Amino acid sequence: MESDESKNDVTSIESCNSVWIFDTNSMEFKRRMRNATGEVESVTTDWRPYFGLNIDEPNKSFVVQLNESGTRLLKSYIHRDPCDRCGDSNTTEISLEEINRVLEP
Repeated sequence: MESDESKNDVTSIESCNSVWIFDTNSMEFKRRMRNATGEVESVTTDWRPYFGLNIDEPNKSFVVQLNESGTRLLKSYIHRDPCDRCGDSNTTEISLEEINRVLEP
């Protein structure tokens, strides 16, 4: 079932490569990706269930609990300008030639 952001309690957190959107009523989240310039794109994941969200402001991080038992977790870092994690660069596109150069022995 698709969640309607305008009718629910929504928390948004910016990381270096995406904006995380948490619907606290339905306990679902999705992510909107950023492009190479840091702008938020229309590329969005599907809504996924979560069982807890722990925001650690002093360490600029957050943890998403993906199952009830807490054995599956996602950890990410909160993006703040200036960002000591990504600096001036966000997720960037690289060519197949660059990938092959790195993988070649």
